[in-house]
Amino acid sequence: MTERKPAGVSFDSWVDRQIHEAEQRGDFSRLPGFGKPLPGLDRPYDEDWWIKAKMQREGVSVLPPSLVLRKEAEDAREDAVGAASEAEARSILTEVNERIRAALRRPPQGPPLKLRPFDVEAVLAERRTRRA
Repeated sequence: MTERKPAGVSFDSWVDRQIHEAEQRGDFSRLPGFGKPLPGLDRPYDEDWWIKAKMQREGVSVLPPSLVLRKEAEDAREDAVGAASEAEARSILTEVNERIRAALRRPPQGPPLKLRPFDVEAVLAERRTRRA
């Protein structure tokens, strides 16, 4: 139930009383994150902080699809070179090659893709060399 401000009481004193009573009841101590510092206080102010935080929580990318695929391909190559087995490395490269071929057939939005499927055997040879 919401308490109404009594007539003749200044707004500031009414608000202060409400806060004081809530503190006495322990209402603030039951809030999530109570006693923890607010995240990002050490960073400079950014008026779009809430948009960026929401996008990060939701896993939304602001990069065009072509750049996202370039980054995925770069990561896949490194993952394949560092894979525990050749079968795992081959699987990683095969999967990313399928996505690259699909993007070459139907180019995604953004800058030019500038990708071609990986030569699986060449990457596996590099993997063997690095492990030797």
